[in-house]
Amino acid sequence: MHTHDRIERKILLNAPRSTVWRAVANAEAFGQWFGVELTGKRFVAGQRTQGQITYPGYEHLLWDVEVMRVEPERVFAFRWHPYAVDPQLDYSTEPTTLVVFELQDRPDGTLLTVVESGFDKIPEVRRLKAFRMNSRGWDDQMSNIESFLIPDG
Repeated sequence: MHTHDRIERKILLNAPRSTVWRAVANAEAFGQWFGVELTGKRFVAGQRTQGQITYPGYEHLLWDVEVMRVEPERVFAFRWHPYAVDPQLDYSTEPTTLVVFELQDRPDGTLLTVVESGFDKIPEVRRLKAFRMNSRGWDDQMSNIESFLIPDG
């Protein structure tokens, strides 16, 4: 049975774990490849981080996450409202999804696994669209982080 509750992406990055960790857990570096203006921002567990989206077509949106976990060089996680792209709608009462970045050493670099889960709690009227759009988005973001870390990759 196919589920639309969880998106998982893995990418083997030809970079040491410390370098990948900085790209994932340093807010300013994260913003550069993810497409969010996070200059001067930090990711701190238990706190919100916000920034203007710079990704083409979504510049009118504010990126807003609640940082859940920061386990150095291992796990970074946040909660957000998936595909919350209509500025006329208030998504604040909706459940959020959980995005977890996990890093593991491999002989030829670092395996980055990204899992976004909790779509089954998103209102049915927008659940499938949010899942599909974020699924495509994570495909793009895996390429973005690889290009950020290995520009000539």
